[in-house]
Amino acid sequence: MRKTIKKISEKRDRVGVLSGQKTIAYSQVITTACFSIQAIGVGIYISYGVFFNPLMEEFGWSRAAISGASSAAFFVMGLFGIFVGRLNDKFGPRILMSIAAIFFGLGFGLMSQVSTLCQLYLVFGLVFGIGLSSVDVIALSTIARWFAQKRGKMTGIVKVGTGAGQFTFPIMASFLILNFGWKSAFIFMGCFALILLLVIAQFLRRDPEAVYHSSAGTQREVSKSQDQGFLFSKALKTPELWLICLVNLLVVFCLMSILIHIVPHGRDIGISSLKAAGVLSAIGAVSMVGRFVAGLTIDRTGSKQVMGICFGLLFASLLWLAQADALWKLYAFACIYGLAHGGFFTTISPIMVELFGIRAHGSLFGLAVFFGTTGGALGPLLTGYLFDVTHSYIIAFWLILIITCISFGLLLCLRVRPWDV
Repeated sequence: MRKTIKKISEKRDRVGVLSGQKTIAYSQVITTACFSIQAIGVGIYISYGVFFNPLMEEFGWSRAAISGASSAAFFVMGLFGIFVGRLNDKFGPRILMSIAAIFFGLGFGLMSQVSTLCQLYLVFGLVFGIGLSSVDVIALSTIARWFAQKRGKMTGIVKVGTGAGQFTFPIMASFLILNFGWKSAFIFMGCFALILLLVIAQFLRRDPEAVYHSSAGTQREVSKSQDQGFLFSKALKTPELWLICLVNLLVVFCLMSILIHIVPHGRDIGISSLKAAGVLSAIGAVSMVGRFVAGLTIDRTGSKQVMGICFGLLFASLLWLAQADALWKLYAFACIYGLAHGGFFTTISPIMVELFGIRAHGSLFGLAVFFGTTGGALGPLLTGYLFDVTHSYIIAFWLILIITCISFGLLLCLRVRPWDV
């Protein structure tokens, strides 16, 4: 009898070890997949700024009209992100990412066929926006569920993918436009994104429980860890949720205004399209450092403190941008702003876990993303309008600086309390 019990115990231990090893190995697959989703999704979206001048020259549209399509896509991204987050909490990311990949690739590729503003807003604003809705919510919510320990570090690593995409795809778009024309550039990049995102989606799993098939005890343990935190309905009643959502709205208002208009601003001060796109790529490259360092720091100090540092960097960079009138000054701006930009987008997912736990993370993070994308939709649109009225970005840049200060004040009012007490 004792021998039988011992054998059962040894078998259970071996199963636990094998299950743990399997999950650790698959966590690397999850990290790579989420990194790639961020790089492709955000990188291709940001490259839209490189198409501004070709679209203006081809159709005579204003900057406000063209940036409005980007704003529409960003708003639709957040709106559908709420539903994607809730569905991801229930069903997992694989099928959702597969469907989103189709919308994403078709939306960008079909831009080659637009000829009216109505088509521009329908294709890029709606179709591409639906595809874009999965990029942040699925990738970052999945990472939050997979890594209870070192969550900030792993979020930072995945968000480095965003910087890699911002560095790579604007240069790719500039090269394709210069050598093959803007229509071919849209087609190639749309097909490229569709194929890669479809393949990546097949490797996604909602949480570690999805790869535990051999140990029922381990499954129960993982399931329990995934049920800790606020219910969505309870979190909706807390002031902290609406405060962090408002902070995110104002922050992304500022960040996306700069990101979408920095290339046209470079052209206005006499910089060539390729060199101006290089400034955008420099922001992406530096933001990779910001994302990784922010992730490491979050695990040690918390997300609110990291956000505060990012506000300081953003304020300093905007003061510099207001008087930047040469290429080297724009690159100096990119170095400071890139750190803040990367840090902000890394902190929002971990701070939602710190505030509310992991149980409804997809839904709550999706709501925060919606507020952010609302700000990100309004920012570039208002910036483009101010330029069309004043023929300068100076007023817009000073407005962004004021909004940065207001957002920082709201952050100081946020109390990050343990959600399990």
